[in-house]
Amino acid sequence: MNSKTFDITSIALMTAVTAVMAQIAIPMPAGVPMTLQTFAVTLAGVVLGSKNGGLSMVLYILMGAIGLPVFSGFRGGLAMLVGPTGGFLLSFPVMAFIIGLGVKYIKDKPLIFWSYLALGTIINYIIGTIVFSLSTGSGLVPSFMACVFPFIPTAVIKLIVGGLMGIRLRDAVPQLKH
Repeated sequence: MNSKTFDITSIALMTAVTAVMAQIAIPMPAGVPMTLQTFAVTLAGVVLGSKNGGLSMVLYILMGAIGLPVFSGFRGGLAMLVGPTGGFLLSFPVMAFIIGLGVKYIKDKPLIFWSYLALGTIINYIIGTIVFSLSTGSGLVPSFMACVFPFIPTAVIKLIVGGLMGIRLRDAVPQLKH
């Protein structure tokens, strides 16, 4: 398979993985369920790298924007992107791109690699919390308490597991290292 075909296929596959992971919801005490979307975004960045990881998330957002039921709860449409959780969704391409930038450091400078994963996750929370605050009219502190604080432990777990799984997938599929 040539490189372009492999890239297109892997981008589409990661987009589909994200759509499936969005449907896996774990109830949380505050009432807002945790989905595995950000786990898939982390995988996209690590497995595909910055450009293709970011492109897979752009495709995911576009599919949802035109109404395909790829977002959590089998929802889609532009309303999802401009509502309270829209900032989290819109930050996915940026998150995957930033995480993908760290891929070149996996072997030689693992601390830098993990720092990129953390930075991508933090950017997701910053953009998501700001949009949540603006769309709900709540302040940044209450928004942080609703959107970030309860999810910190699971974000760390998703970051670590996604990073480790992504490294294993990259090692298993040599074409991913081009």
